[in-house]
Amino acid sequence: MEMKAASQAFATLGHPDRLAVFRLLMRFAPRGVRPTEIVAALGLKANTLSHHLADLTSAGLARVERQGRSLFYSVDLDTTEGLIGYLALDVGRARPDLLCSLTASARELPTPGDKTWNVLFICSGNSARSLLAEALLRDLGRGRFTAFSAGTRPGTSPNPFALEVLERNGHDTSGLRSKDVSGFQQPGAPVMDFVFTVCDTAAAEECPPWPGQPITGHWGLPDPVKATGTDAEKALVFAQTYGALRRRIAAFVELPLASLDRLSLQSRVDAIGADALTKD
Repeated sequence: MEMKAASQAFATLGHPDRLAVFRLLMRFAPRGVRPTEIVAALGLKANTLSHHLADLTSAGLARVERQGRSLFYSVDLDTTEGLIGYLALDVGRARPDLLCSLTASARELPTPGDKTWNVLFICSGNSARSLLAEALLRDLGRGRFTAFSAGTRPGTSPNPFALEVLERNGHDTSGLRSKDVSGFQQPGAPVMDFVFTVCDTAAAEECPPWPGQPITGHWGLPDPVKATGTDAEKALVFAQTYGALRRRIAAFVELPLASLDRLSLQSRVDAIGADALTKD
């Protein structure tokens, strides 16, 4: 990246609200986000957000795509990579004492095939989607995974429709309960290898960096708890949500995790979420 482009990018990110918008877009990457979702997450005025998005797009840090009547903004990962590279390699002169802690995880050797992988699924209430994902991975993973779930604002108990669809498909629900995500960020908590958000609200939440630098992915789905109509109609929505998660997790457990490096793993995780969007 040239100095002029880097200077513009750094100046653009120098505004706290624009930086907050950029950080939120990164949490959804590589997917795009509607401006209305950004407004709801960050509490910005719509016209103010419009200016910030225009500035980020002008600096090459974000891109916009129209899908039907909606605009979706996403991070330009190529420009972002160039900016980080400029800071590390040009400004930092590639000093090993600056870079070693950042690049060590990317150079990790393949993990032994008998490793049990810790996976956390997060949604807002931890009463439906994330619990469905926890049960699915536990049973589809054939002992290779330890599945967890949590919520950013957990409810008091699992949704009965979620329990019903799991039991109908042969999953044990006796150990499922709603939990706060903060419990997995305390000293002594299990170190996660993968962290997935399964709702847009959870992806937009501000969370501290996870210990161990897990692979992260956003596999957002509409909240089945908000379904209206008769009990049969609500049950159908939960069944559809269960099916969408099952497709994602079935693809995930087939990945050759022990032979892929972090970059390849991240790419595969992103692809599962992108492919699912076209099928759900």
